[in-house]
Amino acid sequence: MPTAYTVPHYLMDPRGEESVSHTIREKGKLLNRVSRLRGQIEAIERALEQEVECAEVLQLIASARGAMNGLMAEVLEEHIRMHVVDPACEPNAERARGAEELIDVVRSYLK
Repeated sequence: MPTAYTVPHYLMDPRGEESVSHTIREKGKLLNRVSRLRGQIEAIERALEQEVECAEVLQLIASARGAMNGLMAEVLEEHIRMHVVDPACEPNAERARGAEELIDVVRSYLK
C-alpha cells in the first residue's frame, strides 16, 4: 500500500496552498528519473534472485546509488534556487527556515 504524503508546513504559501512549483515544473523529468531508478532497483532484485556474481550485484547497487544521488541533487538544486538563494527575494524567515532544512537534509544524507 502506498504511503500517504502530507505537505510540510514550510511548503505552504500564506494562503495554506502547496508551494512546490519547482517540482511541478520539472515533474516529467523527475518522474523519468524515478522510473529509471525503479528499473535499476528491480535489476538488483532479479540479480539477487538469480544468484548473480557479487561483483555484478555491487555494480548494480553502485549504479542505483548514483541514480538516487542524481535525483537528490536535482531536487536539492531547485530547492536552493527557489527557497534559499533566489536573488529576487529579500532575506526573510522562510528563506532562513529553508536554509536550515537544507542543512539538516545534507547532514543526514552524508551520514
